[in-house]
Amino acid sequence: MPALAEIIAVLERSYPPRLAESWDAVGLVCGDPAEDVRRVLFCVDPVEETLAEAEEIGAQLIVAHHPLLLRGVHGVPADTAKGSLVHRMIRGGIALYCAHTNADSADPGVSDALARAIGLEVDRPLDPHEPGSRTGIGRIGHLPAEEPFARFVQRVADALPATVPGVLGAGEADRPIRTVAVSGGAGDSYLAKATAEGVDAYVTADLRHHPAGEHLASAGTVPALVGLTHWASEWPWCGQASALVGAAFAGTVEAHVSTRCTDPWTIRATAQ
Repeated sequence: MPALAEIIAVLERSYPPRLAESWDAVGLVCGDPAEDVRRVLFCVDPVEETLAEAEEIGAQLIVAHHPLLLRGVHGVPADTAKGSLVHRMIRGGIALYCAHTNADSADPGVSDALARAIGLEVDRPLDPHEPGSRTGIGRIGHLPAEEPFARFVQRVADALPATVPGVLGAGEADRPIRTVAVSGGAGDSYLAKATAEGVDAYVTADLRHHPAGEHLASAGTVPALVGLTHWASEWPWCGQASALVGAAFAGTVEAHVSTRCTDPWTIRATAQ
């Protein structure tokens, strides 16, 4: 069985920490790098639900996309929400490793996983680190064939795990869609970039009312919008990361993708 440090080395070759944003918190949160690892759980959120799942399958490592401790902390007392998770993981011999904006920008990374889940052939980053770079935020790709926007929105919904809010589209139902930009996670800050790239549609999460409305009201042709929940947009990355570890340690490490939906929205009501 490999040591935790060996698994981290594989992850960091694919998701180099140097790609992380300066404000981010990536890497090993808790765990002994010398300890052996037999099972790994990959998830978006390091929360009670995914920790319970790791305990149920007997995992020694959780690899999460979102950091547990993004802001500076001076302590992790067990009577706080996040502190209780840290104590529970340490008592249970479960390590936690987080790959966040470094996984967003890596090639392949979070947006590659989203693009391929919805059937896009990836062409280039939406916002490359530098001209010609294969790393950067978001991806631009194309469909095998043009299709109406309403069908494309359904394609996205069919490709991703179900959430209570579902998938929303903003655009003409019969508008032809071929070129598409995607950005896993909150991506409305890249609306202008997607427009400048001349894509037919932009798929991202956490679209806010005013940026989306101002985008759609802009002069000229702008991309149609497909809005997802944050969790659903990043969940395909779990399979990508799981495959990396599974291939690197075939026969010695079991790599599991979390099946727990940690999207916070649990009730949807409509007017009667």
